[in-house]
Amino acid sequence: MTVKLGDILVGLDIGTSKTCAIIGEVTPEGLNVIGAGSSPSKGIQKGAVTNIDAAAQGIQHAIEVAEVIANCKISSVIVDITGNHIEGINSNGVAAVKGEEIDDNDIARVLESAKAVAIPPDREFLHVLAQEYILDGQTGIRNPKGMSGVRLEAKVHIVTGAISCAQNIIKCVNRCDVEVADIVLSSLAASEAVVSDDEKELGCVLVDVGSGTTDIAIWSKGALVHTHVIGLAGNHLTSDIAKGLQTSLTDAEKLKIHSGCAMTTAVGADEIIEIPSPDGREPRKYSRQVLTEIIEPRLEEIFEMVNCEIEKSGYKSLIPAGVILTGGTAIMDAVPELAERVLGVSVRRGVPRGIGGLTDFVQNPQYSTAIGLLLHAVNHPDISSFSPQEAKNSSLVGRLLSWLKQIV
Repeated sequence: MTVKLGDILVGLDIGTSKTCAIIGEVTPEGLNVIGAGSSPSKGIQKGAVTNIDAAAQGIQHAIEVAEVIANCKISSVIVDITGNHIEGINSNGVAAVKGEEIDDNDIARVLESAKAVAIPPDREFLHVLAQEYILDGQTGIRNPKGMSGVRLEAKVHIVTGAISCAQNIIKCVNRCDVEVADIVLSSLAASEAVVSDDEKELGCVLVDVGSGTTDIAIWSKGALVHTHVIGLAGNHLTSDIAKGLQTSLTDAEKLKIHSGCAMTTAVGADEIIEIPSPDGREPRKYSRQVLTEIIEPRLEEIFEMVNCEIEKSGYKSLIPAGVILTGGTAIMDAVPELAERVLGVSVRRGVPRGIGGLTDFVQNPQYSTAIGLLLHAVNHPDISSFSPQEAKNSSLVGRLLSWLKQIV
């Protein structure tokens, strides 16, 4: 999407436990956050809409709060998408250069040719992210525009998702009299906010541990090379706490946020917490280590699954910049230390950067995706994004005709 100075952008992160709307203004100095609002999510499970009316209510409330703070009316938003339906694959494309110099049409055609891969008719392309261009055998080209040659190749990372999931997100937003300007993969957006260009160049992994999903994005030589979504995250910690300490899910969530810790070795033996009783009786007192003993094994399981995915990708030895950990669960004490122990690489906690304005409010791992949606639009990376209008070309025949039109 095209962005110019003075534009007002809105990032809408629709999560399993929280919906967050961030309003930003594009200034000569960069992006200024001028409004923010959040609301508990309902009707969302692991990134997928399960109740449109309930999800729309959470979206509406988050948007209204942000509008009051920013003193403006929202008409369109950039939303994120995640879930087990997300799939990432690497592909190659090739196109003949038609003119004396490579122009935007040549680049568009080679990226389109890379999309000539078989996907089921109920899925759609969300992103086509260029990793590297090759011009007449010359490798390592980041932007071939203006160069001379006859044969242009592209190595890309393609992200696909279920059409129905994207359509349901759009329906929820439309119920609030707001349009969807773009849909962006959650881990791609979070990377924009918390991963530096140097880390992407060296090689690193973004791990976003939210409430419903854990999103993984692996970067190497400045390009996205692997994406994956794990359906295990913070809500499973909450469920374990509720069962283990015999309390309600609401109180378990509060305990996790206010008293949770990822490693028993980081908790003193004399630290005491109060556990609310679900039947209204007096709170019970436990050692904080009891709570940590419930949390630590589940987080270990999550990071072991992350480690398996990194090893499966083949990039485990190519991430010298380590792991950048973000998302609401990353706020908990000792989470980076536990991740380091399991993953065997350096781990740091990632918070949004590169923004101005209401930074005190949004410089928190739980706002990484919402801020990243704005930065994604401002930085306009060389990708092809999903558009709501593409849904009508979702059939195999529709995609084939669209591809033929691009190369003829």
